[in-house]
Amino acid sequence: MADYKVPLADIQFTMKSVFQVDKLWAHLNVPDLDFDTADAILEEAAKLCEQELAPINREGDEAGCQWSPEGVTSPKGFKEAYQTYCEGGWAALGGNPDYDGMGMPKTLISPIEEMVQGANVAFGLAPMLTSGAALAINAHASEDLKQAYLPKMYSGQWCGAMDLTEPHCGTDLGLIRSKAQPNDDGSYAVTGTKIFITWGEHDMAENIVHLVLAKLPDAPAGSRGISMFLVPKFLPNDDGSLGERNPINCGSLEKKMGIKASATCVMNLDGAKGWLVGEANKGLACMFTMMNYERLAVGIQGVGVAENSYQTAVEYARERLQGRSATGPKSPEKDADNLLVHPDVRRMLLTMRAFNEGSRAFYFYTAKWLDIAKLGEGDERKYAEGMVSLLTPVSKAFMTDVALQTAIHGQQVLGGHGYIREWGQEQHVRDIRITQIYEGTNGIQAMDLIGRKTVANGGELLKLYLADVDAFVNDAAGQNEMSAMLSQLKAAVTTLQEATDAVLAASKTDPDAPGAAAVDYLDLFGYVAYGHMWAMMAAAAYRSEESDFSRAKIAVANFFFAKLLPQVASLKHRVVAGPTSVMNLDENLF
Repeated sequence: MADYKVPLADIQFTMKSVFQVDKLWAHLNVPDLDFDTADAILEEAAKLCEQELAPINREGDEAGCQWSPEGVTSPKGFKEAYQTYCEGGWAALGGNPDYDGMGMPKTLISPIEEMVQGANVAFGLAPMLTSGAALAINAHASEDLKQAYLPKMYSGQWCGAMDLTEPHCGTDLGLIRSKAQPNDDGSYAVTGTKIFITWGEHDMAENIVHLVLAKLPDAPAGSRGISMFLVPKFLPNDDGSLGERNPINCGSLEKKMGIKASATCVMNLDGAKGWLVGEANKGLACMFTMMNYERLAVGIQGVGVAENSYQTAVEYARERLQGRSATGPKSPEKDADNLLVHPDVRRMLLTMRAFNEGSRAFYFYTAKWLDIAKLGEGDERKYAEGMVSLLTPVSKAFMTDVALQTAIHGQQVLGGHGYIREWGQEQHVRDIRITQIYEGTNGIQAMDLIGRKTVANGGELLKLYLADVDAFVNDAAGQNEMSAMLSQLKAAVTTLQEATDAVLAASKTDPDAPGAAAVDYLDLFGYVAYGHMWAMMAAAAYRSEESDFSRAKIAVANFFFAKLLPQVASLKHRVVAGPTSVMNLDENLF
């Protein structure tokens, strides 16, 4: 099993040569941040992930969390690692400076998230959820709540959790039954049961701040009647110290396929004291404030774990002797050649690398628009908001879908050894699988992309993205080496536009048309977007000084355009096929 190493050189290449984010930071007036500072931060984060988080990953998976009536105990080493993480200031990185956060942009935070998730995804869920909860509090809570909670969440003293799902409802949150009754002091008594609450209870922090969706007594029916409440595990005293225990408790832990080292809790609230976050009956708006960030973070989870899988697979392929090259022995002094002489093994490894590095570029690309949407002004900000809206479902769904493919390829490279515990590949497959399910299943993301983000606006958001692709193609046209890739990229963009036009037309007469095409359409968009990313990376590599790194980058780009991008043609056929084959089987015949 390979020791996880942060892919620092590729992260820095993507940050500096492909996206040149220092110019973005200067344009957005991000204080005291340049590449020297960023390099120092990234290097320290890499040390933390390699030395503290990765070594406890497999043992944590095997031990899991332990439930008792007194609470939940995290796996050995997790509490100490979390303390080290927080002492380093990592929990404050993206926080509001007005409440002791550091205010760093997403284009710096995203690669650090990849490192943490790649080293130990079960651990990484705790700071990820805390950041998401803090984001919602910062955007919507009262000033008193911000002052009381955000500094302690940024310090890591207190963790965060999101309590949304209930036993009878997941995606359709309008069905929730949790209730909130007003108290005389302006607080609320929240009662209900929530399930699948990641790190809803644990011993790593002294307090856990739950953001709970519930309904007020006079709430409208459905999703329009949902409110959000801040419900702490321990009620803080006026001086910030911890007071009495709130009646919000973990009833049990789920037994799961993967991320076994994280506590996935059933949370029972029995009149727990909470405070309204945002306006009454506007809880979904509060939740969606953080969803663009959280869904990108889930996509990054997939990238991190898939990168770990690639590192193990390529190390194994170099060392494993099996068979001979079809063109004659490459290591005649040995009993056999290594696996890298075999075209099919190379196909799998190159696919893994093409997806991982394409995903890395894509999360930087999405993070760039998040930064502009947050810190930009005027038309630029409005443009960025449209891009974020369009790209978010793709970054969550496509990145995690290809991450699972990558981990399965990594398992396959190892053959039988990939199926057993020793090499860690089976854990990567299990851990990535959840990323396709939580924070909105990938099918729901596909419906969001084709429904709200495409059909609902007549494809206007897509025009924003295609304009940006076109601007890149025009800029890169002067690089003669790029001509073939740019031609293929333009053809793929045309294919995406034709598929979009077909869905828009079909949707006017058949309400099932968007749903039947949704997943294929998202995949089509994803491959085009990765073609865009790989063209950007190839252009940057051609501009760079010739080296092993740049030659490898160009070689993988050529592989992507030759072997992966052509899938857009078949995906278009599936999109335009219409809903008949999907919908014509009678329900009783399933």
